[in-house]
Amino acid sequence: MSIRFNFTYLLLIVFLGTLLYPYAGSAQSIETLRSQIEAQNAQIAAIEAEIAKYERDLTVVGKDKQTLENAVQQLDISRRKISASVEAARSRITATELELQELSGEIGNKETAIDRSNLALSETLRRIHQTDNETFVEALLRSEKISSVWDDIETVQQFQEVMRNRIVELSVAKVELVDAHETSAKKRSQLIVQTDDLAAQKQALDINRKEKNSLLAETKDKESNYQALLAEKRAAKAEFEDALLDLESKLEYTLDPSKVPPVGKGVLRWPLDSVTITQHFGNTEFAQSGAYSGQGHNGVDFRASVGTPVKSALNGTVQATGNTDQYAGCYSYGKWVLVRHSNGLSSLYAHLSHITVSSGESVNTGNIIGYSGNTGYSTGPHLHFTVYESNAVQLVRLGDVKRITNCANATIPIAPLKAYLNPLDYL
Repeated sequence: MSIRFNFTYLLLIVFLGTLLYPYAGSAQSIETLRSQIEAQNAQIAAIEAEIAKYERDLTVVGKDKQTLENAVQQLDISRRKISASVEAARSRITATELELQELSGEIGNKETAIDRSNLALSETLRRIHQTDNETFVEALLRSEKISSVWDDIETVQQFQEVMRNRIVELSVAKVELVDAHETSAKKRSQLIVQTDDLAAQKQALDINRKEKNSLLAETKDKESNYQALLAEKRAAKAEFEDALLDLESKLEYTLDPSKVPPVGKGVLRWPLDSVTITQHFGNTEFAQSGAYSGQGHNGVDFRASVGTPVKSALNGTVQATGNTDQYAGCYSYGKWVLVRHSNGLSSLYAHLSHITVSSGESVNTGNIIGYSGNTGYSTGPHLHFTVYESNAVQLVRLGDVKRITNCANATIPIAPLKAYLNPLDYL
């Protein structure tokens, strides 16, 4: 028994050794994929460095004096920045797809190894059974040495234990790789969505650039005409703010603290991925200089180049959208979105270049609702973000409450002064 068994056993071990390891060609393929992934990651790093440079350029240009040339330059830099962002997203998707291929190959190798391990173990047991279909007593009687029988039994037990351990290890590895595969698949889906979002940003920039081209035509490409328009916009802005303040001052309202969440960080999320505050809420230095009729700034302004994604600060429903620029001489919020949240707060996003949601639409925290711009009475690209007590907000057609106004047909949200809340108390 011992000679026959050991011969069969050795053959199976040799055979099994060739099955437990992936072919060299498979290993080479995985190595190639890894090299391609590294190349994609290097390309992403280079693009991100390019994006960072564009952001620095935008900061510098934004601090320069407002000129027609400066406004167009900001748009050009913004477009290049977003185009680079689109390319970076595509490179990330390619890298993730390569990772998925690598994981799929490794998962396949592990599955094959597990199947072959099980097959080899079954074949070993079958061969042992065929070769040595005799009782333990018979084996003792036929063996020249009792010790050889014990050696064979011990060898079989050791072999089976090694095989079981190997199969357990491969099964664990397979589970880990499947989890990694699912994670990467989700990541790729997110990147595809991100690419779509970035493509929409580019579209927003194209729309805004057309508006600037119209401005160039309107000013006949003359700086003096552009400065005259800015002066007109500033004057109209002050007039509108006075009228709005007069209207909101007459609205009586007592804030009920139980209707809004307690002040605390993280109640709302930041509406931009990169946050730089250019004007705070309330009695700011700019307000003290005479702006807002001395009543303070009713929101927070964030630096945001044209086409920057603007995101909902919390789950909610789009209560309304609007565009006051549809009416000549109406220098108000420009393109705006009002979102009502379930916790008693509402948030306003103003001066957008492009709106991506509609009234009545449900949005989740972090969903893109539009892209930043320079519409309305804004004299430079930024996002105006206001937080209200929801029950106090009204949507008003200005012609219904004010006889003489350039904004008669414009609808905007208004609220009593006490219903404006400091966004930074909740962000």
